[in-house]
Amino acid sequence: LLLTNAGMVQFKDVFLGADKRSYVRAATSQKCMRVSGKHNDLENVGPSPRHHTFFEMLGNFSFGDYFKREAIDFAWRLLIDELGLDLERMWFTVYTDDDEAERLWIEAGAPPERVLRFGKKDNWWAMGDTGPCGPCSEIHYYWGDLDKQDASGVNVDDEYLEIWNLVFMQYDQKPDGEIVDLPAPSVDTGLGLERMASILQRTDNNYDTDAFLPIMARIQELAGQSDAERAENLYRYRAIADHARACTFLISDGVLPGNESRSYILRMILRRAARFGKLIGFEGPFLAGVADKVIEEMGAHYTDLIGKRDFILQTITAEEERFQRTLSTGLARLDEIMAELKAGGKTELPGEQAFFLWDTFGFPIDLTRDIIEEEGFTVDQAGFDTAMAAQKERSRASVEDKTALDVTVYGRLLNQLQAAGQLPAEGVTHLIYENIAEVDGLVLGLIAEGELVEEANVGTVVELVLPETPFYVESGGQISDTGEIYYFPETMDIPAWTVQVTGMARPVPGLIVHRGTVTSGTVRVSD
Repeated sequence: LLLTNAGMVQFKDVFLGADKRSYVRAATSQKCMRVSGKHNDLENVGPSPRHHTFFEMLGNFSFGDYFKREAIDFAWRLLIDELGLDLERMWFTVYTDDDEAERLWIEAGAPPERVLRFGKKDNWWAMGDTGPCGPCSEIHYYWGDLDKQDASGVNVDDEYLEIWNLVFMQYDQKPDGEIVDLPAPSVDTGLGLERMASILQRTDNNYDTDAFLPIMARIQELAGQSDAERAENLYRYRAIADHARACTFLISDGVLPGNESRSYILRMILRRAARFGKLIGFEGPFLAGVADKVIEEMGAHYTDLIGKRDFILQTITAEEERFQRTLSTGLARLDEIMAELKAGGKTELPGEQAFFLWDTFGFPIDLTRDIIEEEGFTVDQAGFDTAMAAQKERSRASVEDKTALDVTVYGRLLNQLQAAGQLPAEGVTHLIYENIAEVDGLVLGLIAEGELVEEANVGTVVELVLPETPFYVESGGQISDTGEIYYFPETMDIPAWTVQVTGMARPVPGLIVHRGTVTSGTVRVSD
């Protein structure tokens, strides 16, 4: 998975019976991102009162322990007995043939006319095309006028808010379409913290809760706008607040802006927020100021945000400045392209031009689509993909041309270290995970911009070589580890320097390099 998009991600193997934990029940609060694949809420963020890229998912789980009766009882006790939600506003849905779940809700206290049956589209949960799956039971809360609610609005009208999904995890969907029983019936539930906060704080949207109001107030303060101006740009304020939270947590967890994978997601939502900022009047970088408020609000719970504050803010500012340099020019060019298309009676942006905007001005395809849809255009996604594939092929050929040079740099370093007795014949030692407190030895080598260097300052992207490492190196299995390397001289209680490790590589046999950025101090060979 690109990102954690559901509460059960880390429990998949437990449900399948391939992993066993020391416990048979769990309750969780998890950071989730939904910006890709099956779960993609990006286009709804801003206009929608409840969709987010980053959100916190609450859940409770049973691994072959309790099942439907207990799951329904727990949900009833929390929502009705503990939180005091109004039963007259509650609706409960079950899978079309799940007689047991319907009966259990009625036994718990739900009026029979408020327990509704739905088919696979609404009440069957699956992780994807394959894997754990099963019937589910959703709990909805009605926000509108009590006298106007009706069963026909559930799963149709936005005033009926889904707040909790109880998944009865019973089956495993195989690639060939066969559905088999899991080793043991289990439970996976997901409740959105922000949605529950909106109900408890009596507001009809997530953005008027204490999860977002302080962040939106900071945006208004930085923009120097009146309440009327804020109201006029409400959906942009909401999108900026959401995206600032997402960027803050992604960077805190080791993701840096880039053109691939998670790095692309970060760059895309950061630049989307920057564009919305320009539309409401910001002339220069501002997102670090918003992210600082996110850290202030959430750092007491997610304490790593505080420790990484400077790095998070520096990363956001650097990326925003990079985008600001081309934003105005790129928007002007896009306006020209749309005018030309409109004059020719066309409503689709050619893929080659969408790629030109990405390649020249750094406009992620999602951002381009965002902009042109506001003007009634669509984008030729297939044409964009073709142009992108051609560019990657050109890049691959270029990389192959440089391979000999790269190997020379790594090979030269390895030969030097082995000749000096600083590395054994087998090369860098890969430590077992149980022995990761300290690495024994010196910094053996630093590479920056393809060259061996003696030192590297803050902000420099480096490849750092140590005599041994606990970091896993991707080699066809799991992805490489990320983390941080700290250097503590004997006379200091705080690190003299820190490197944020974003990936690992084995460029030549015997050599393992830590790829990342110097985030504090100056790294020197022989430290």
